[in-house]
Parts: sequence; C-alpha cells; structure tokens
Amino acid sequence: MASEVNAVGGRRLFSGRVGLTALAAFAAVISVLPVLWMVSAAFKTRSTVTDGNLIPTEFTIQNFVYVFTEVPFVRYLWNSFFISAVITIAALLFHSMAAYALARLRFPGREKIFMAIFSTLLVTAPVVLIPLFIVARELGLLDSYAGLIIPAIFNAFGIFLLRQFYLGLPKELEEAAVLDGCGHWRVYWNIVLPMSRPILSALAVFFFLANWNAFVWPQVATSDQSLTVVQLGIASFQTQYLSNWNYILAAATVAALPMLALFFTFQRQIVESIKTSGMK
Repeated sequence: MASEVNAVGGRRLFSGRVGLTALAAFAAVISVLPVLWMVSAAFKTRSTVTDGNLIPTEFTIQNFVYVFTEVPFVRYLWNSFFISAVITIAALLFHSMAAYALARLRFPGREKIFMAIFSTLLVTAPVVLIPLFIVARELGLLDSYAGLIIPAIFNAFGIFLLRQFYLGLPKELEEAAVLDGCGHWRVYWNIVLPMSRPILSALAVFFFLANWNAFVWPQVATSDQSLTVVQLGIASFQTQYLSNWNYILAAATVAALPMLALFFTFQRQIVESIKTSGMK
C-alpha cells in the first residue's frame, strides 16, 4: 500500500516538474523570440525586412555600414556608455555607504530615514519629472553631462537591496576589526566592500542597463546633439527614416548587444544577489 502511494506521489511530482519545465521553456521562447527577430531583420534588405521570416533570404551587412556612416552613432554609443558608467560607479559608492550606515550604525531616526528612502520607490518617475526639470534648470545643469548624470545617481532600490545584504553579514568580522583599532570607514572599505562584490556586481548590471536604456530624462534635459544618447539616437533615426526598418533594427541591435553581453557575463551574480539579499 505504501509503495503504491509513493508511486502515485512520484508520478504527480514528475508530471508537475514536466509541466513547470514546459511552461518555463514556453516563456523563454516568447521572451527571446523578439530579440532573435530583431537581430535577423537587421541583416535583411529593405524589401525583405517585413517578410516575417526568421532566417534572412537576402543577407546583407550594409544596414550596419549605413548606420555608422550616415549618423554619428558612435558618438551616441559613447555618450550612453560614459553616462551609464559614471552613474553606476557613483551610485554603487554612495548607495553602499548609505546602506552600511542604515544597517550597522546606531543613530536617532535611523528607521525613519530608511522608511523615507524606501517610500520613494512608490513615486513614479513622471510624477517628479517637471520638478526635477525646474531644479536642474535653476542649477544650470541642462544641456550638460552633469544634468544627465547627477539626477540619476540616487536610487532607493539600490540602498534597500544593499541594506538587506549587509544585515545578513556576520557582525563578528566587523567587531574583530573594531577591536583591532579600525574605525567605521576602514571596516566599510576593507571588510564590507570586498564581501559585497556579488551584490555590487548585480547592482552594477541593473544600474548600467537602466541608464543605457534611459530615454525620457535625456530627452527632457538636453537638446544638444553632441549629448544625444543611443536611445534618443535610435528614435531620431526612426523619425528620419520612418519606412527603413532595416536601418532602425540594425541600430537597435547594436545598442542591445552590449547589454546582452553584460547580462550573460554577470547573470550568476544577479541570481545570487537576489537569493542572498533578504528577499524574504
């Protein structure tokens, strides 16, 4: 009798795993298919770009040649890379310091400060867009790299994730360093930061990806063509060549490749950071 029950339970467990695996495979195909179609269409000619075939019938690389010769696309890529890199580095530094203070230091109002920071996650970007524009204009930050970088540094999600990670670190290491004469700064720099590499790597991917794909704030904050980021460049390219989807998709493919490479390089750190940063 017990063996029959175990057999029935095993079959149910197996069928459940098969169902979940099939569902995951279906979701993966649905998610990856648009990317594959974009890459495929980037190598098609203008006459075949909308034929619906995943494999190009007429293969060409002239779309990429056209993108890099007819518009300053390299400049757009550089602007996006520079802005995203500076924001990522500054955000990781300031967020980790703030998160360490909120997780380890004892001072009046600590929990209230954390809740105030965390509550900003409930405020969407369009709500603060106009006030942010007015402040940037009054400070003379419009049409400058500073105007594109400084407002994007703060992110409550990064502080929250790092704080939850630091709460899970063993206090014994920090207490031993304090007994050896280390101050809070040395504990943070020499002990906490090296132990935070997995979560910092994951946040670096999140921050870089978010700012690489930024569109609304760069569109509002600058009208200088030399400061155009890659997403605005693609948008203007689409406006200029509305029917030439082969050029548009070639530009989108070039813009997407660095992000795909970054994600596949650090995907393990992203998964591990979510598992170990207090998402419970």
